[in-house]
Amino acid sequence: MKRSRFLLGSVAGLTVAANTDSLFARALAAAPLPGLPGDDRVLVVINLQGGNDGLNTVVPHGMEQYYRYRPTLAVPRGDVLQIDRNVGLNPALRSLKGMFDAGKVAIVQGAGYPQPDHSHFRSTEIWQTAAPDRIERTGWLGRYLDSAGMPENNLFNAVALAQVMPEAFVARKVDVPAIGAFRGYGLSSDKQASTKAAFASLVRDERVPFDSPYLGRVAEIEDHAQRGSQELPSLIGGYKTTAAYPATGIGRSLALAAQMIGSRLGTRVIYVQHGSFDTHAAQRGTQDRLLQELSDGLKAFYDDLAEHGNDTRTLTMTFSEFGRRVAENASRGTDHGEASPMFVVGGGVRGGLFGAHPSLDELDNGDVVYTVDFRSVYATILEKWMGRPSREILAGEFSLVPLLA
Repeated sequence: MKRSRFLLGSVAGLTVAANTDSLFARALAAAPLPGLPGDDRVLVVINLQGGNDGLNTVVPHGMEQYYRYRPTLAVPRGDVLQIDRNVGLNPALRSLKGMFDAGKVAIVQGAGYPQPDHSHFRSTEIWQTAAPDRIERTGWLGRYLDSAGMPENNLFNAVALAQVMPEAFVARKVDVPAIGAFRGYGLSSDKQASTKAAFASLVRDERVPFDSPYLGRVAEIEDHAQRGSQELPSLIGGYKTTAAYPATGIGRSLALAAQMIGSRLGTRVIYVQHGSFDTHAAQRGTQDRLLQELSDGLKAFYDDLAEHGNDTRTLTMTFSEFGRRVAENASRGTDHGEASPMFVVGGGVRGGLFGAHPSLDELDNGDVVYTVDFRSVYATILEKWMGRPSREILAGEFSLVPLLA
């Protein structure tokens, strides 16, 4: 059994959050990021899960075909937040447009990969492992964590603000906690005294009718997760902000991310999820609401970071497993498609548009064709932001996108 999967799996009804070899308070003494002496840069990755419709996000208002393919779903030209005569942003992204105009947002158009898969499960796996052409058992961020020589005494090298650890964080050497809700961080058995007592008794009992190398490890996880859930509040408890976060799931996740970044826990990567964007029917209402939640959440997040001097050391990247088909369907929604835009925000970003918007004249069986390999964005962030060579992590060389100063 792989160590990383075992540590974050479920054993005898206990949902295991993470493991470390020392008390969590030592996180405050975490070493600087290897390869970047004295640096403490952070990457925040936001998964727009479900397949976000790229054409109604970065709107090709200058392309007549867009309005022909979407007679009811297309964003009216007068409502588009124009960037240039060809494209603009969905009006729900007004807060993000303000950040774009200030040079704090890079938009990568047409991000995708060769021979795209329309399955949520496989395409999500591809984006999280950065392996379109093979089955990979580690995630691209997990391989980064393994290669970067992270401090062994720090549980918080990376954190997933999610119920389940994303495949992107699966590593061979580094453990990552998954925190679905801050108040519930720890083991699901914490409030079930009888279950905890029975489990502790089982671990101590020399008469257990099987020999497992994992029982001691599970007991250690239980102990550390319990202490971690008690100590984490004290590590970030003194953090204050005047930023006005929206009362949404992503708003709460980004507020917690800002607390962790501002409390200097040594965290290098934070994963956040948002959605679902799987809009097969009645798309406009659902997508517009989710896009506004993303936009307003990011604005509050960077206001918060700037208030504490952390905005320039925090880079945020969005991704979604695929875009949607060009033509709307009979339910005023869109079905699974291919390429879609990525947003890169804050940090040392060079704001603007990158990559060509996919053509609406030359479609792949009703889908747009990608113009930028998403691994080029990953390679850019790995090399220019995180200070690690990307070739081994991504199993190949990919041209960099000039979106970072």
